[in-house]
Amino acid sequence: MEGTRRSKIERLLQKELSELFRKQAALMRGTLVSVSMVRISPDLSIAKVYLSIFPSEKGAEMIESIEKNKKTLRYDLGQIVRLQLRKIPELVFFLDDSLDYVEHIDELLKK
Repeated sequence: MEGTRRSKIERLLQKELSELFRKQAALMRGTLVSVSMVRISPDLSIAKVYLSIFPSEKGAEMIESIEKNKKTLRYDLGQIVRLQLRKIPELVFFLDDSLDYVEHIDELLKK
């Protein structure tokens, strides 16, 4: 039971954060940010958000910018999901480099 509840909350957070980043895409000047995965702690207090950023060269810069605006993002997320969740988890952002890894493997296989 607990696992299904956590997975539903993870999907909800992923969907709503993706929508927030999509709305702010115009401000990011040619950078696409998508939420690839959200993992939430068992006590629902910390959400680890894995972001996939294109182009990948701007990844560190975008993570830094998102970290600076973390409180605003959490507030906006809280306004959206306030009827579904009692407590909005702290957001911790990570760069998801799995696409870069896949490209690297493809390049090695072509050689």
